[in-house]
Amino acid sequence: MTTYYSSNPTFYVGIDCIIFGFSEGELNLLLLKRNFEPAMGEWSLMGGFVQKNESVDDAAKRVLNELTGLEDVYMEQVGTFGEIDRDPGERVISIAYYALININEYDRKLVQHHNAYWVNINELPPLIFDHPQMVEMARRIMKQKASMEPIGFNLLPKLFTLSQLQSLYEAIYGEAMDKRNFRKRVAEMDYIEKTDKIDKTGSKRGAALYKFNDKAYRKDPRFKL
Repeated sequence: MTTYYSSNPTFYVGIDCIIFGFSEGELNLLLLKRNFEPAMGEWSLMGGFVQKNESVDDAAKRVLNELTGLEDVYMEQVGTFGEIDRDPGERVISIAYYALININEYDRKLVQHHNAYWVNINELPPLIFDHPQMVEMARRIMKQKASMEPIGFNLLPKLFTLSQLQSLYEAIYGEAMDKRNFRKRVAEMDYIEKTDKIDKTGSKRGAALYKFNDKAYRKDPRFKL
């Protein structure tokens, strides 16, 4: 048997999940208060370790499911973080993923069990280790990806108003958009379909509800919002 492997050190491989949600016109991040050392009581991303019988992608899906109860969620790898002293507990090389979820569909009991909370992305508390860098990188990747593909719809309910859609992309890009120009661009996209339903929560007249048609998008993947 070769000694090539045994003669080299072994490390923990961690997974950290940057979980985004969207509510009331703002992006939110799901954070938890750690109940173990190191950094007990401090704010952290949801994480775990890759097990022997799973790939890193499967580990990320498991970690997300353990916190939210959700499966088949949009996830994308952010990068690998491996500074020597990044985790004071052990030598841990962590692979970060970001996920986009509908803030109304997760398992609230599971989230409470993990002592996790939604926090406005613009009001984040100090985070442990290199988690701030993970969040910053995830936001940068999400912003770039959202300009090319309709990933933002993962953050919306199945039916949404154009005002909700505009506020979502304003939150992703971090800047205001001209209402007339935005709606002109939306009107050119066949995969954003107007339904016969009305949302009357904002006014008596109400606002038309729209839906995203994935099949239509795949036929005509023009997407620039």
